[in-house]
Amino acid sequence: MIRSGNPTSQRGTRSRAAVGAVLALSLVAAACGSDDDGAAATATPAASEKSTATQPATADTTVAPADSMPPQTTPPDTEAPASSDDPGEAFPDLVPPTGEPLVIGLVNTEGTPGLDFPDIREAIAGSFDYLNEHGGYGGRPVEIVSCTAKGSPETSQACAQELVGKNVELVMLGLDLFPDYATYTAADVPVIGMLPILPGDYSANALFLTGGNATVGAAMAAVAKDHFGAQTVGIVSSDNAGANASEAALTAALDLAGIAHTTVKGGDNETDAGYQGLMSQAAADNPDLLVSLYSDAGCLGTMRGRAALGITIPVLTTGICSSKEVIDEVGDDAIGWNFTGVATPQDTPKTAILRDIMANVLGVEPADVDPTSLGLGGIGLFMAMSLAEYSNRMAADGQEVNGASLYAYMQDTEGLTLWPGDGKIDCGLSEVYPTICSFTFPFAEYKAGGAVETIPGLEAVSSLDYLP
Repeated sequence: MIRSGNPTSQRGTRSRAAVGAVLALSLVAAACGSDDDGAAATATPAASEKSTATQPATADTTVAPADSMPPQTTPPDTEAPASSDDPGEAFPDLVPPTGEPLVIGLVNTEGTPGLDFPDIREAIAGSFDYLNEHGGYGGRPVEIVSCTAKGSPETSQACAQELVGKNVELVMLGLDLFPDYATYTAADVPVIGMLPILPGDYSANALFLTGGNATVGAAMAAVAKDHFGAQTVGIVSSDNAGANASEAALTAALDLAGIAHTTVKGGDNETDAGYQGLMSQAAADNPDLLVSLYSDAGCLGTMRGRAALGITIPVLTTGICSSKEVIDEVGDDAIGWNFTGVATPQDTPKTAILRDIMANVLGVEPADVDPTSLGLGGIGLFMAMSLAEYSNRMAADGQEVNGASLYAYMQDTEGLTLWPGDGKIDCGLSEVYPTICSFTFPFAEYKAGGAVETIPGLEAVSSLDYLP
């Protein structure tokens, strides 16, 4: 086991885990937030002026000519979707679209050990299948051109060249470690992704519906400081590239919050004794709060380990550990655990739509779909459906719907939310992270008997104060 901490002053200074399980959390968090108008746990600082720029200057490398894009116009026979008080609920009432197809490119990483995410592509394709029966994107049918990256810059560049050559109007990024932004920029093809992964994504010529490690770590720091009143934190984490990136973002945010921290690192998979050892070491100095960045089997091991040792220090962890599978297995061993990006589940018209889409994707009945356990595929669905909702709003307002206009609409429009919840979308709110569009998270706690419920006052915690 590896034990590390910040300097002596302690102040201011899978496997899918390869991309960090906490990355997946952030978009799910915003999408599945409570419908309540709860007060944020931390005061949101005054927002910087939203970026009014559209696409930055063309990059030096030109791979495809700018005129390779088709004319960005909506044909006269495109029908705008029916109006609704909540366009995000109106999909079942919309007729099949009849306009010119909107061709969207998708880059996703698949078929590589540790980097195999076909569920993202399948969920996005399933969303488009549903939308092509229910309004499309602002009355335009959606066509998907999918390209598989293999976790290398060369394959990401090949995908960019392929998609630009096929005249896509918009590129969606599932999980792509090395997006070739230069190629997309040179061809004036806008890029919208699920979440940033590497540091360069935060300043790229793109928009991301969430902030990945940066916003998750900052929100956790906000709750540690303002809800738990923590001055010291003990962290347990596996020692791999993804978990290390998550831990680095968290500790940077804790430094900004003035919270001392010590990290104990273990293997991706430990024995019961190993997990007990991790929890014991993290609790050795009696910190005010424990944080676990483990996922999957690590959730079970750390929960059981803490309970077996009789540790009563509260624990903050990711929403992955609140899954039904985990809670059913550990039961009241989860007392004292709190979950980032989790809200009390609610049955809403949007949830019913989600169930219908995923039922077809998974080959099950809608009633058998658990909206809280969709994994990375659910993130892709949220992105596809959010953009559909924005497109329908545009069409209802008489605006043309195409890749460029949708990108600009996201940049410039206030009041957007992340489907199917009410997490606020505010692209450009942070000058330091201009590509991020979502900054708030709900938090929940385990209740004796098996319920995971939103913590009052933590329905929409801002990450802005402690963004590293």
